[in-house]
Amino acid sequence: MHRLTYTKTNSMTKHFALLWLALCMPYGMTPTFGQEASRYDVVVYGGTSAGVAAAIQVARMGKTVVLIEPSEHIGGLTSGGLGFTDSGNKAVIGGISREFYRRLKKHYEQPAAWTFEKPEQYARFRADDDAMWTFEPKVAESVLRAMLAEHKVTVLLSERLDRGGAGVAMTRSIPPRLIALRTESGRTFQGQVFLDCTYEGDLMAAAGVTFHVGRESNEKYGETLNGVQKAKNTHNHRFVVNVDPYVTPGLPASGLLHGIDAAPYPDDDASDHRLQAYCFRMCMSNISANRVPFPKPADYDENKYELLLRNFEAGDLRLPLKIDMMPNGKTDTNNNCAVSTDYIGQNHKYAEASYEERERIIREHASYQQGLMWTMANHPRVPEAIRKQMSVWGLAADEFTDHGNWPHQIYVREARRLVGEYVMTEHDCRATRATPASVGMGSYNMDSHNCMRYVTPSGYVQNEGDIQVSPGGPYKISYFSLVPRRKEASNLLVPVCVSSSHISYGSIRMEPVFMVLGQSAATAAVMAMENNLAVQDVPYPALRERLLKDGQVLEFDRPARIAAINPATLPGIVMDDDKARREGAWVESASVSGFVGTAYSHDSNTEKGALSVHYEMMVPETGRYEVRISYTANANRATNVPVTIATVSGEITKTVNQRLTPAIAGTWVSLGEVDFVKGVNVISISNRNTDGHVIADAVQLLPAK
Repeated sequence: MHRLTYTKTNSMTKHFALLWLALCMPYGMTPTFGQEASRYDVVVYGGTSAGVAAAIQVARMGKTVVLIEPSEHIGGLTSGGLGFTDSGNKAVIGGISREFYRRLKKHYEQPAAWTFEKPEQYARFRADDDAMWTFEPKVAESVLRAMLAEHKVTVLLSERLDRGGAGVAMTRSIPPRLIALRTESGRTFQGQVFLDCTYEGDLMAAAGVTFHVGRESNEKYGETLNGVQKAKNTHNHRFVVNVDPYVTPGLPASGLLHGIDAAPYPDDDASDHRLQAYCFRMCMSNISANRVPFPKPADYDENKYELLLRNFEAGDLRLPLKIDMMPNGKTDTNNNCAVSTDYIGQNHKYAEASYEERERIIREHASYQQGLMWTMANHPRVPEAIRKQMSVWGLAADEFTDHGNWPHQIYVREARRLVGEYVMTEHDCRATRATPASVGMGSYNMDSHNCMRYVTPSGYVQNEGDIQVSPGGPYKISYFSLVPRRKEASNLLVPVCVSSSHISYGSIRMEPVFMVLGQSAATAAVMAMENNLAVQDVPYPALRERLLKDGQVLEFDRPARIAAINPATLPGIVMDDDKARREGAWVESASVSGFVGTAYSHDSNTEKGALSVHYEMMVPETGRYEVRISYTANANRATNVPVTIATVSGEITKTVNQRLTPAIAGTWVSLGEVDFVKGVNVISISNRNTDGHVIADAVQLLPAK
């Protein structure tokens, strides 16, 4: 037997050791590693929510497993501030993922869980729900740790993959197999099958499999929502007033303000290297006994916030935060409007950066976001109304207590993406092609945050890259999007950095879905090991049977519907809700008659302030138009639905009582006549502060007589 021991020596020694290991394994020689070497059936790298679900599933199937996490915490974004679950259609969340949310519900059913408010004061706690979808970060991590402990999973924290060239040993066979991974501390872990559950895809990259970073062109996969999107600047997260981009206003020679890319800019629909922006999902508190002031970073630079201040001064008085309440007076705070928590354009090197470079990028993001919050709360150029709104907020004192009350996980919305046996695209999300071998389902919007700030041809700053388009219902995620190409690695699965296009990943990348895919990947890993198969050869019928047995949801009926009122037969310019851009978890329904198209959307009378629908209407000629909206009236509808119309002279907001039967043919209500310019004009419906179910159906524009 060949005996091999790793020690902390020079890099040449490490390279030689891994080369010797790779030569030994194909011929049956079993190396040993000394005191720190460990062998497991399955090695899971990355303690994200997907990694936790994967490790639990391996343990349930009776195999040994180690969960290796580079940081000091498990759970990733789920325990790192993202308490407002981006779930889409909750009916397709099954297995260990749903177990986790059910455990959260059991936690909040205990009186002791409510330290700063009572459950009846929290609108999203419903006694008849089986699960809890909004939660505090520390509770999420506690529940995940308890689930791992129950299954006696070995969890190792603060162990980072050695990315210096000696981190992965692979056979020279065809197809190659991973044999072991090594961490920077010198520990080595052998396994039969490996799972990369990191947000960055570090293990798959070290294994040499094909991956992609950035946006593909629309042409590459025949998509419509990928690539550069300057022409689609009709979203909410943009500048809605004219803001000068130059250090000295009106003087291009003075240079661009911080965060604005210099020309030339890529063409629309083209590929580029840019990633959608990152931020931290802050947990704030409005409870004085549990609130600490927003810190002013030591390296605070007012110039970083000049765009924010100019935007306020130009008249955009929106509070640029999306504040969703969690239990006990806490929040999940996200990006919103033109200048907010997303640090646009500052993360493009993150995916393939060294650990040191990533740490610098993370520090810069934290400094920017902390400075943003301090500025909005304190700076004299911030409108008094904004400072007043900010005065009730601070960081939650009982969260992230080992991290200065700041989230321990940055929101890596995308980094590397596998290019595997099957690439998920917009066509899969829209269910316009048959997706093979379903191992889970997604349903959330195809969601990309902004990727770039640029100067428009008219000389003002604008954001680019934000896309929010509903897939139209749940869709299948293929098993073959979790595995590399056969010739590249035969015992590696990737349930987080899945094989998908940029815009498809924008929908898949939700924490409940990652947990679903982590469990499915772990199930396939055990089946591959038990049957001595490459992961690409796991028989789908057997995999499907086990996944269904374990509570996974693999299909969901999306029946074709016949239009009640065919929008194509209506006069004027008509856009139905299925063509509009929906933000949040709208639900389709056809239960009340009188709607346009095959269905209408409603907000389930929940998540108030978080849901909106934007009708981006292409107006052929500048002129005056009557604006009509349709809805289905009912006694449970809201009486105060806000409808915002963007006009040449500013925004107009109308309020609609949807309990009243529409006056025009029982379907339409007129909002009056408005002047529109040629091109895209936007009418938006939201559920902010509404007192019942909000309906979004169709919008019609008729030339004024």
